[in-house]
Amino acid sequence: MSDYGHDLIFGSFLTPGNADPTQPVRLAVLAEEVGLDLVTFQDHPYQPAFLDTWTLMSFVAARTSRIHLSANVTNLPLRPPAVLARAAASLDLLSEGRIALGLGAGGFWDAIEAMGGRRLAPGQAVRALEEAIEVIRQIWDTETRGGVRVDGEFYRLIGAKRGPAPAHDVPIWLGAYKPRMLALTGRRADGWLPSLPYLQPGDLAKGNAIIDEAATAAGRSPAEVRRLLNIDGRFTSTGQGPLHGPAEQWAEELADLTLTEGISTFILSSDDPEDLRRFAAEVAPATRELVAAERAR
Repeated sequence: MSDYGHDLIFGSFLTPGNADPTQPVRLAVLAEEVGLDLVTFQDHPYQPAFLDTWTLMSFVAARTSRIHLSANVTNLPLRPPAVLARAAASLDLLSEGRIALGLGAGGFWDAIEAMGGRRLAPGQAVRALEEAIEVIRQIWDTETRGGVRVDGEFYRLIGAKRGPAPAHDVPIWLGAYKPRMLALTGRRADGWLPSLPYLQPGDLAKGNAIIDEAATAAGRSPAEVRRLLNIDGRFTSTGQGPLHGPAEQWAEELADLTLTEGISTFILSSDDPEDLRRFAAEVAPATRELVAAERAR
């Protein structure tokens, strides 16, 4: 059992553009209307078919009033962390505390390099991400006197002014799969955000173990790290496989992931309005009921 006890959150993972650039905005508004808690967008700045994710999130924040927003996940190699910190804090202030910061170390290096980013080896990318987290948190820390000073291998700040402070403690969620990234998640992050289609059987348990060990070694409780999961599937009248069946089957499978693997945030990857409606109206409440009943035993 790896139930870390967090309240359940249900969200959507949307494509930031297609032939109709207004579609992601309409879907995000729909996600709020049907009762989802979170809306997230891919961040691929090198993809000209997509809208810029941070511009899109700002527009969506202005069109909504309750739902939380995040990139899923921010492409760090193309977004300088000091500027990113101020962008996230600014949007958090304007949205009255509705922003989370999903971060990724980078992956599509040919496209990143074509856009002017620096190509990094896997180990370098992890070290750069850890430095970036330090930069971001120092920018947000307006209670400490003096400027931000980070003399890192990849980022060097020599007295940058702090602020603005976000409206709330913006959580930092890492898209992580390999051991070094998972250990960094346990040491420094507020959440682990992988995608289920990229995981093999047993990977959630292995990842949790690495995160828990790293968190404990850093003097943190493993429960401080929320476990999130991007999922996809199909709603059908009869069960035809994992997350391929009726809403009742989805709820049972997601409740099991909560109780055995500690997943407390489920983010559905779909641009289908009907999927979002069913996920919010049928899957989310049924999953919450199953988890609450089991926890009460």
